[in-house]
Amino acid sequence: MEAPPLERKLAAILAADVEGYSRLMNADEEQTLATLTSHRAVVDGLIEKAHGQIFGTAGDSVLAEFPSILHAFNCAVAIQQAMWRANQDLADDRKMNFRIGINIGDVLVKDGDIFGDGVNIAARLESLADVGGICVTRGVRDHLRDRVDATFDDMGEHRIKNIARPLRIFRVIFDRQGEPSFNWEPLPPETPEGFSSVEQAFSQDNDSNDEARSVEIAFWASVQESDDPAEYLLYLQRFPNGQFAELASARVEQGGSGEPDPGIEVSFWETVRDSGNAEMIKAYLTKYPRGQFIDLAKIMLAETQRNS
Repeated sequence: MEAPPLERKLAAILAADVEGYSRLMNADEEQTLATLTSHRAVVDGLIEKAHGQIFGTAGDSVLAEFPSILHAFNCAVAIQQAMWRANQDLADDRKMNFRIGINIGDVLVKDGDIFGDGVNIAARLESLADVGGICVTRGVRDHLRDRVDATFDDMGEHRIKNIARPLRIFRVIFDRQGEPSFNWEPLPPETPEGFSSVEQAFSQDNDSNDEARSVEIAFWASVQESDDPAEYLLYLQRFPNGQFAELASARVEQGGSGEPDPGIEVSFWETVRDSGNAEMIKAYLTKYPRGQFIDLAKIMLAETQRNS
């Protein structure tokens, strides 16, 4: 039988997990399952209203994907506010709280489930969140900084299992006792409002531009976690009018450590290698003229051009 096709896309991923679930189950299994069912009905309803799609529901965990970072974030805040209210009628030792992580990244869709580093990072973020709290990556923070009623506390860089480069993580500061918003307007397919720059890149249906957008997005994904302003200058040189030019310029002005992370190059090369795309190979050669995969990149480019 032919293997089911793999779909690769960029998405906002929300991972949530019940804090102390095993402890609650050991204390009172029947009551815990009843509370989980009630809480999950609220959580699932909010995800649906926020135009999210639930992919994983293993026991006390939730994994959902959204077409908009803004919708994913507002949904996470609403979930935590709704859970605070739902817990008010429960004894302190029976309260059920969630931790939530939000990431934007590349995911693979297969057989109705999602996989990949983007998912793994969201799950690791969830484990770092406070009880009833939310953690996000730097990329998410940058897209949301001036668009939400919340602030972001820098937790510094963290090493994430199976991820080559350290990630800068932020704790979301929000009013947990605030009134949750249950209303989200539908996402207009051709209107940029409500979308981040990354999502705008995927909202258009012009096939002739798909390859160019994919190259730019892959290039940006390889630099967006860097503290080296030279990384953003390279992006601006190649994409002076790019979708992330304004953000890249701001990063240059902010300065950085000037110490490039070799893990970033490895991650970018893996994306280039798997694509077999000539433009992406050229992007790697531009970004890393003395890179550790330079010889292999030149060979791949020659073969790609010869076969085209």
